[in-house]
Amino acid sequence: MNPEVVRWLAVGITGSIGLMGPALGLGLIGYATVTALGRNPEARGAILTNMILVAALTEAIGIYALIVSIIIAMIGKTQFA
Repeated sequence: MNPEVVRWLAVGITGSIGLMGPALGLGLIGYATVTALGRNPEARGAILTNMILVAALTEAIGIYALIVSIIIAMIGKTQFA
């Protein structure tokens, strides 16, 4: 297999798997927040504060995966020779 093909395959796998986890996590966070607000609307401030904090930390993992994908994509051909 050509090293160039392996590199782009690694970019695709890193991006897809690395971004799938945070996407699912953000969906679950949103679902849990809406459920919690439906059950206890008086606790809106505390629930939304915690939701924003956890969503930001989850999104950071996706940004790390994106950065790794970009770094792999930018590796020159000479690195694999």
